[in-house]
Amino acid sequence: MTHARQRSPQTSIQVIAHRGASDDAPEHTLAAYRKAIEDGADALECDVRLTADGHLVCVHDRRVNRTSNGRGAVSALELADLAALDFGSWKDREESPDWDPVPGELTSVLTLERLLELFTEVRATGRPLQLAIETKHPTRWAGQVEERLLQLLNRFELASPPADEPSPIRIMSFSGRSLYRVQAAAPALPTVYLMQFVSPRLRDGRLPAGSRIAGPGMRIVRSHPGYIERLHRAGHRVHVWTVNEPADVELCAELGVEAIITNRPKQVLSQLAQLGRN
Repeated sequence: MTHARQRSPQTSIQVIAHRGASDDAPEHTLAAYRKAIEDGADALECDVRLTADGHLVCVHDRRVNRTSNGRGAVSALELADLAALDFGSWKDREESPDWDPVPGELTSVLTLERLLELFTEVRATGRPLQLAIETKHPTRWAGQVEERLLQLLNRFELASPPADEPSPIRIMSFSGRSLYRVQAAAPALPTVYLMQFVSPRLRDGRLPAGSRIAGPGMRIVRSHPGYIERLHRAGHRVHVWTVNEPADVELCAELGVEAIITNRPKQVLSQLAQLGRN
């Protein structure tokens, strides 16, 4: 099947580990991120939520029920409450990993601060690892999420990348308002507008103010491959989530997307290498 705008086989596609190597390890645990780094991921991806006492933690859902042995909304719990929970034993209870995680890193809640420490340690070795941070909305803390996030990035000297170098950090969200806040406060940070569907006003390839990169879900790509061409014609890069199946990886490569967000970085990197796209 041929689609419009196939790119040069020499063009590489960035592989971003979705919540870490989350097919192999519990999502958003330090073990999942270490595995993604070991597997050769070009970038890591995480979701962030603000706790009741003002800490940014890497948790996808509004509530902790699915990914821990606790209950309740992240925004109503303090970091100490989350630290007492098991965030890993829910996954693959009958199997042990075929690799050797650090004790505790499979089950402990992960703060964004700790992930940034690991991230900067890896970059200090000379590896150009990147990090995509998704702000989760709606939340009771609204704009405080972006405020705390930028404070933390400033502490790590990551909020103002040099103009002549690619930013190691990008901010993603389904909330255009969140991205607008980020762009207003830190204009050098790339922003990715995530989409589960394409609203009528954006069908021509435009993005909301404050957004620089399009982040369509794989369902959009399968159903409307021509939309990727419109995004590219409008001058936008395209980062697709969540791409796990070989047929979807191949379609993304055919359409010339710039980045693939996947739970399976090792497998996707291998397939892209076979396609000459990594």
